[in-house]
Amino acid sequence: MEFNENLKNIKTYEAGKPIELVVREFGIESEDIVKLASNENPYGVSPKVQEAVSKRVQDMYMYPDDSMFALKNALSKHFDVPSRSIIIGSGSDQIIEFAIHAKANRDNAILINNVTFAMYEIYAKHVGTEVIRTSSREHDLDEFYTLYQKHRPAVIFLCTPNNPTGDAIDHDALMTFLEKIDENTLVVVDGAYMEYAAWKDTAKQITPKELCERFDNVLYLGTFSKAYGLGGMRVGYGIASKQIIEALYKLRPPFNVTTLSLAAAEAALEDGAFVRMSIEKNFEQMHRYEEFAAKNGIEIIPSYTNFVTLMLKKNQNSSKISDSLLKKGIIVRDLNSYNLNAIRITVGTAEQNDRLFEELGKLI
Repeated sequence: MEFNENLKNIKTYEAGKPIELVVREFGIESEDIVKLASNENPYGVSPKVQEAVSKRVQDMYMYPDDSMFALKNALSKHFDVPSRSIIIGSGSDQIIEFAIHAKANRDNAILINNVTFAMYEIYAKHVGTEVIRTSSREHDLDEFYTLYQKHRPAVIFLCTPNNPTGDAIDHDALMTFLEKIDENTLVVVDGAYMEYAAWKDTAKQITPKELCERFDNVLYLGTFSKAYGLGGMRVGYGIASKQIIEALYKLRPPFNVTTLSLAAAEAALEDGAFVRMSIEKNFEQMHRYEEFAAKNGIEIIPSYTNFVTLMLKKNQNSSKISDSLLKKGIIVRDLNSYNLNAIRITVGTAEQNDRLFEELGKLI
């Protein structure tokens, strides 16, 4: 059977290995498995979320409110932006797909960082557009601008903080860069981990309100999967000018976010105390990773997220180390697919990190 020729050059996205897979393959009890591969919130979800979802379970037979009025209104108040400037997606990656399909085609290109979220490239290849990458591991806006001038891409993706490296772009540098970009180029600022960056360093904080007020061609992305702990509910959002949002809505399928997911996101947004607790504990534990890296002579990329990336030495193979940890019931992310001899580790609870340090210490 023949398929769309664009599929020939697309590699299937590999998500972090689930606990169930490790149980099946290695016979390890699920309670003995430490999952530190998918940047989930190790502290779970707010009790308010659990209560809100339990109240809506009986409504599962009905379609959700397709206007998503309550969640859009809550986000509008939270970010001080008009409700009409918001679109909700099944995870922020669905809105990435909308953005690609709205602007990219065979006759233009997208511009991304050399090491960044894999779905930018995958969605671009869906429509046959060219993918241009920088040469730098971390975001170099001077190089971005040079490539922008040369290729005039339809879409620029800036992931800040960046996945999978954890680095973040300075606020002032980003604003200076955006001011130089033509209004017909869509710039996507992916802020999936922005809650962490804003807590750690206000100089890295990017707000959708400022972007909306200053730039008509910028789309800000956020998610409830990280700091809010709703990875399993799949809720993301985009905030931009009315013109961008109206275009993206033409690509949105009906009922793309479930009733329970909407209820969970609304409740999560109300519990700022839970989010603050999660972020504070995250950076308390991150200090331990920094100490571990220093003790073992390993480069650690300064992180503004809920994960760390360890750049291993030449005599340390990231794939072999990841596989060895997996057999011990510890799941981390091997970055070999990004052409990095590195592992990305979600910053877990104190107990989870104890396990990781013990086993990883033996391997390196």
